[in-house]
Amino acid sequence: MSVMLLAMSSVSCGQDRPPAEKEPKASNVTAREGATKMKITIGSKVFNASLFDSPTAEAFKAMLPLTVEMGEFNGNEKDHKFSKSFPTDDSNPKTINSGDLMIWGSNTLVLFYKTFPTSYRYTRLGRIDDPSVLESAVGKGNVTVTFELETQQKSEINNE
Repeated sequence: MSVMLLAMSSVSCGQDRPPAEKEPKASNVTAREGATKMKITIGSKVFNASLFDSPTAEAFKAMLPLTVEMGEFNGNEKDHKFSKSFPTDDSNPKTINSGDLMIWGSNTLVLFYKTFPTSYRYTRLGRIDDPSVLESAVGKGNVTVTFELETQQKSEINNE
């Protein structure tokens, strides 16, 4: 029985991506209070998100605003393959969380809408602040997603 449980725990939700063979390394990605804020629009739903402080996030940010068609993959994520590569620093997160935004390989943007364990390697890009209705927003099949930087309104100082 324990052998069956061990075998079942090593399965990663039916992902068809080949696991990377290199050892995990420390990531230079940091989440900080001043992280770049972003809006992700899916249909009529708008999600607030944070981009991490990394070369990958900087390259992604330079492309914004951006609207892409994201395809369904494995019943837990939407993905979009770019023709250009991003700088990457991949690692195995062990657990994917709903709302995680990552790069797989060097050019595939992945938005996860379910939480599950994984043995695959990704470069962390950012995360949706509150993904509670993300799964219903992305629905089944392909979906159009818009990524844009959150505009910050500057307050005017009145010198009277």
